[in-house]
Amino acid sequence: MRRERLARAQPRLVVDIARQTLTLFDLSGEPVRCYPVSTALAGVGEQCGSHRTPRGRHVIRAMIGGDAPVGGVFVGRRATGEVYSEALAETAPHRDWILSRILWLCGRQPHFNRFGSVDTMRRYIYIHGTPDTNEMGVPLSHGCIRMRNSDVVDLYARVSSGMEVLILEDAEQADVNQTPQIRCMTWPLAATAARALRDAVLIDELGWPADEEVDGLDAQAIHWLAWDNRGQAIAYCRVTGQGWLDRLLVLGHWRGRGLARMLLQAVTDQARRQARPTTQVKCPTALQKLFIDAGYCLQPGLPATPDVSYLMQTLS
Repeated sequence: MRRERLARAQPRLVVDIARQTLTLFDLSGEPVRCYPVSTALAGVGEQCGSHRTPRGRHVIRAMIGGDAPVGGVFVGRRATGEVYSEALAETAPHRDWILSRILWLCGRQPHFNRFGSVDTMRRYIYIHGTPDTNEMGVPLSHGCIRMRNSDVVDLYARVSSGMEVLILEDAEQADVNQTPQIRCMTWPLAATAARALRDAVLIDELGWPADEEVDGLDAQAIHWLAWDNRGQAIAYCRVTGQGWLDRLLVLGHWRGRGLARMLLQAVTDQARRQARPTTQVKCPTALQKLFIDAGYCLQPGLPATPDVSYLMQTLS
């Protein structure tokens, strides 16, 4: 559990779509400030051109406008030198005004809110100030997260580039501060929860063909599941009868909180208890860095392909 506590020991912002709030949490996970916001009128979604607010794990990639006056106007992320006023608003009555400060967000979930047609940063999704006449607490934006000018100036002074931003449809349901429980199970006990998770992530989200996802290895595998405080399965991996760890996955709104590392650590700890010399992983090449950061290395004789990587961890 020490790895999870370290992974979460950082300030973060949580945007709650259901309640139209943005909350700053400190190092201990305690709320420091809670601001009213306005997210997208069109709802949530990640597609380019949708005018929806993206969900999931993000970071602040760029902070813009630290020296701008309150109400300072930005166009294309550049200060125009103007300060918003009613007279200025009349010159461009349909403009989506971006004022005071900009926190430019970048997605951290490949193919969900990063890369291709779902890339948050390329969609120019910001946390930014808006005219004080615009209502807060009601979704009215074109996709960005609007704040009152005084609030976005206050927030800007409290955050830094690289800080995690979690955008959730319902933060209370996600329960962002709980510590999940890890359990090791055989297939008869794990089947229902494991199938639901694999269907949601591998088939529905990543587009795996259903007939390829079911490979006949489950009955002889050991299955690891992470459960939230309400008994909902939220993350999963398995170790096949041949000793390969695969199918590592985490539900979207739980990503970025160390769950994958918790599962890897649980598998490693069991391998040590069983006096096994190594653990082996077969994973999508896009996830290779996650395993290398956790102490795995590419397995000799089994080179990575554009789709699949084979890695090994030597246990001391």
